[in-house]
Amino acid sequence: MLTANKLEKIIELEETLRSEYQDKLDAGEVALEKCKKQLADARAQMQATIDKQLQTISELSKKSASSEKFEQQNRELFNRSENMKEDVAKQKQRIKSLQSDLAKEREELKVLKQFDPAKMKKNLDASKKKLAEKTSANETLQRNLSKSKSENLELQQKVKELESKIAELEPDDGEEKEAEAA
Repeated sequence: MLTANKLEKIIELEETLRSEYQDKLDAGEVALEKCKKQLADARAQMQATIDKQLQTISELSKKSASSEKFEQQNRELFNRSENMKEDVAKQKQRIKSLQSDLAKEREELKVLKQFDPAKMKKNLDASKKKLAEKTSANETLQRNLSKSKSENLELQQKVKELESKIAELEPDDGEEKEAEAA
């Protein structure tokens, strides 16, 4: 019985406490329900915000992926352009060296053209012909000179002979002149 008594006292105490604190408990339950509702609304708002942010993030990630792809393409194109610039610089340098080599080769060709064998043979043949003609002309002139010299000698001898004959004849003419003068 003691237990029943104690149990009754506990029940009375519970009822007393309930009557005393029922208003507070009801107010607490209302506040708890209100908080639960606010919490649910806040969760819904947060979920909406999260969904919106997730959507924004997915859009941005798509844009970011395309942006990253674009940036990657830009980097690749930049690298290609740099490589092409280097190639162009190398090609320009090569062109310069080839142009200088070409100028040297042209000079060498010019020198070699001066000594063109076919042209030189042709010139040699022409020079031989001219030499032969000049030689024959020289021989003819030498013969003519020899003839002229011999003729000149003969003529000089004839002139000497005639002068001696004139000298012989002049004393005779001098006597005749003297005779005529006397």
